Formats: sequence, structure tokens, C-alpha cells
Amino acid sequence: MTRIIAGAAGSLTLEVPGSGTRPTSDRVRESIFGSLDAAGAIADARVLDLYAGSGALGLEALSRGATSVDLVERSPRAASVIERNAERVRHAAGGAYRVHRTSADAYLAAAREPYALVFIDPPYDLGEEDLAQVLGLLIPSLTPDAIVVTERAARSPEPALPAGLTLARHRRYGDTAIWWLRCAPSVADADDQPRDASQSR
Repeated sequence: MTRIIAGAAGSLTLEVPGSGTRPTSDRVRESIFGSLDAAGAIADARVLDLYAGSGALGLEALSRGATSVDLVERSPRAASVIERNAERVRHAAGGAYRVHRTSADAYLAAAREPYALVFIDPPYDLGEEDLAQVLGLLIPSLTPDAIVVTERAARSPEPALPAGLTLARHRRYGDTAIWWLRCAPSVADADDQPRDASQSR
């Protein structure tokens, strides 16, 4: 069973597509969102959920105070499930949602929304080059302080990051790995820093 963990729609049960998706476990979602709440990264944020599946990640953010969520899912059956789940969460929590029945790379090729929080939870068999392409396409649609949460199999290598993204954290939960990515400081920002300053993340 998949459910909304907390927020205005907390405990609401979500429908899950019958096949072809891999919902993030409640344990992993609880850890992710505990960290995001502590960082103040959810309230009033514009959220993007790529490879949305049931929509659980993006809708959890909506339940916890995100302003809006765009849910991208190319499977027609899964997208229909997301529509039903999203309407129930919106009714309980407010906010706005849009479901996009297309692939992640096609959506990003046309998108220019300033997203502050992005979830990328592709099928574990998605190739590393394909993931790197999606990350590269994502950069123009990020706010300067955006957080990108990427879920992969624990056996997967560190994602190949394009210029513009940097690794902030890495956690493992059983067979799941979570990579936290942030926008890399621009050259202009670096020039503003004292040359002998110690930078730590």
C-alpha cells in the first residue's frame, strides 16, 4: 500500500499502477521528506516529478505545502492513475497540479518553468547516458537554489553530472540509492568569493 505520509493529505491511500512502475517505499519517502522539510525546501515550492509513476513523490510535496506540481509520465495507464490520485490530494491539501503524458526528455526539451524542487525516479534499467541527458535538459528549468532528488538502484554508479549540477548528498536504503543534487555555483558567484575562503558543503 502506498500512502501520503504527512501534511494536509496525510494518510490518504494512493492508487498504484498495476505494472511497469516501482513506487518509492514509505520508509525512503519519509527520510527524503524529513530532510526536505528540515531544509525548508517544500513550502511554496514549484515542484517537478519526472517518471512520476503513481505520483507519490510530487503529491507528497503538494500535501506538505508546495504551491504546484507538474507530474510527467509517458505511460497512459499510469498517467490516468496519477490524475485520480492528484485530484484526491488537491481536494484535501489545495495547491495545483498538471499531469503531462509524455516522456521526461520531451517535456524538458520544451519546459522552462522555474522549479525549486525536482524528483527524478526513473526505471532502474534507464541507462546512465539517458539519465545524464535528462539532467542536462533539466538545468534551464531550475531556480538557482533548486534541489534535485534522484533515485537509483544501490548498485548504480554516481550519476554523470553535467556542468550546472553538483552532488550534495548520497544515501543508501537497502537496494535504493538517493542522490541529492544542487545547482553548481556560477563563475560569477565564484569570482565574488574570497580567494582564500574555505568552501564546504
